[in-house]
Amino acid sequence: MDKESTAKNIGVGISGGQANVGRDLVGRDKIEHQHIHEAPVLVIAALHQLPPPPADFTGREAELRDLRAALEKGGVHISGLQGQGGVGKTALALKLAAELAPNYPDAQIYLDLKGVSEKPLTAAEALSHVLRTFHPEAKLPEKEDDLRALFHSALHGKRVLLLMDNAKDAAQVKSLIPPEGCTLLVTSRYRFTLPGLHQKNLNTFPPEDAKKFLLEIAPSIKEEAEAIAKLCGYLALALRLAATAIAEHIDLSPAEYRQKLADEKQRLKLLGGKEEEGVDASIALSYNLLDAETQKHWRTLAVFPDTFDPPAAVGVWKMETDVAADEAKATLSRLLQFSMLEWEEPTKRYRLHDLMRDFARQRRTPAESDAAALRHATHYGAVLAAADDLYLEGGGSITRGLALFDIERGNIQAGQAWAVAHAPQDGDAAKLCSDYPDWGAYILNLRQHPREQIRWRDAALTAARQLKNRAAEGRHLGSLGLAYDFLGEYRRAIEYYEQHLAIAREIGDRRGEGQDLGNLGSAYYSLGEYRRAIEFYEQRLTIAREIGDRRGEGAALGNLGIAFQSLGEYRRAIEYYEQHLAIAREIGDRRGEGNALGNLGNAYSSLGEYRRGIEYHEQALQIAREIGDRRGEGNTLWNTSLALDKIGDRKKAIECAEASLRIRDEIEDPNAAMVRKQLEKWRSA
Repeated sequence: MDKESTAKNIGVGISGGQANVGRDLVGRDKIEHQHIHEAPVLVIAALHQLPPPPADFTGREAELRDLRAALEKGGVHISGLQGQGGVGKTALALKLAAELAPNYPDAQIYLDLKGVSEKPLTAAEALSHVLRTFHPEAKLPEKEDDLRALFHSALHGKRVLLLMDNAKDAAQVKSLIPPEGCTLLVTSRYRFTLPGLHQKNLNTFPPEDAKKFLLEIAPSIKEEAEAIAKLCGYLALALRLAATAIAEHIDLSPAEYRQKLADEKQRLKLLGGKEEEGVDASIALSYNLLDAETQKHWRTLAVFPDTFDPPAAVGVWKMETDVAADEAKATLSRLLQFSMLEWEEPTKRYRLHDLMRDFARQRRTPAESDAAALRHATHYGAVLAAADDLYLEGGGSITRGLALFDIERGNIQAGQAWAVAHAPQDGDAAKLCSDYPDWGAYILNLRQHPREQIRWRDAALTAARQLKNRAAEGRHLGSLGLAYDFLGEYRRAIEYYEQHLAIAREIGDRRGEGQDLGNLGSAYYSLGEYRRAIEFYEQRLTIAREIGDRRGEGAALGNLGIAFQSLGEYRRAIEYYEQHLAIAREIGDRRGEGNALGNLGNAYSSLGEYRRGIEYHEQALQIAREIGDRRGEGNTLWNTSLALDKIGDRKKAIECAEASLRIRDEIEDPNAAMVRKQLEKWRSA
């Protein structure tokens, strides 16, 4: 698979203009893709994320009064007593948030910070979630400081309610304190304080409220309510589990349930400490009501670090019958009835509560854990490949592919991480480790920062060598070159390209050979060696035509145009660009089409036809935003700014250049300094 990325068009006609030089990204052999360097689309996403509070919410009147009063002084922090889980923090926060929502019309954002999981969200990940609410397909910087600045910019002047659920500690939340006019609600098992946050320690239900809560869910409990509430420790989660089990099973009397619960309470200890004993007892009781096969299925679901859908359950359960989907859905529905799973209505996905996941993991055998992890990693490798295929279909499939990746990103990352960790000892894991970046080559090129791409490809390269897979080794070397190319490390990129080229020729991989020749041309172009770049591009074009690679042919033609434009041969460049545009439209290559349009805009601007150039840039910008090409968007905004300045619209030119600089800083584009320097010059004029 090859990708073409956008390179630079510096010193062409308009000083400092930037062209769309193509790179070939190496991935699955069946497809080749033109890439500008990567970056997501900016579109407005769903801004109202709050799950509804439980319909059977009971009590907490005093706490709600305190929290409402505290809002006059700033945000509210709700923490569970001594870190107690299941006390009802989230339910109370959702109840308060539902009341507050009308006062925050710009957005209500919800995020589970996974504070009690093995891998809590970092502050950077939480900031990225908020930013993606407003810009769901944007490529974001990795550094927390950069994300925090963008966070404050995105929320500035807005009325936004943030509900950060299940926080680990103050350090995780500190960066999420929003600007004035917004409100932050935080739930946590741990007590901590932060400037501007009001700490509210939430205790268990008073006995009378606990009884009311039980009877609200299961009126049949009647006179057993007081005893069951006490055995549950008046803990909200335990109460809900107990009442739901009784309500769902008419053949289980409240008295029988109370007797079982009493036995469990003597035997089981809560995973997190004595104060959570009731939760463990309730989970164990519901778990013991399941048959052995369903218990095993439920234990296996602990492999999911995030939400999941029925096909994922089929994958980890290894159901292979014709009715696997129906069987899985029936099992999941049964687990919902037993309150052993949670259901997210907006996304139509399932999840295990943190305590449930811990409980299940403790009861899995090592063999179950290993088998589930392998099947999980295998399934989400296939999901990643499916997202990539959708992206390559173009049109509306592009956004569907990106959306699929986004919702499954946590699972995909977990699958790849497991493969990396187990690759040295496990051949199946090593193959997965090598395959993961190839399966998602195109979409990862848009979604991942180059440094994350390098981490994935380094691990994949080691695995490919372990497996003695020369073809995969070559692809990973070529892709490492592309990632370093994006970071402006052109000499290092050339070293990787040359290693891939040697392997491609050794094994007779003409497609891979063509990709690397094209990428070598782009690297030398970036170093200003235009004649040498042309030699590589011409070789690339010959191979593409020889093997019938229309996408690669278009890429080579476009890159030849850029090189000749850099040498001042503008009319010749236009001929190449027009050939590239025709091929891109013929095969539905939206990225290639955007590249060609942007390059035509540069060429006509170089001829002094600035308004015609701007028209082409506007078309290119529309495509870049549509497909999430953040780097291409930055290039096009910059080139547009130069043309606008030439026709005397300095104000608008500065606006476009500023927008370009913001993008370049986010993605560590090596030409950010060039844009910054020009802006300083314009502003001081």
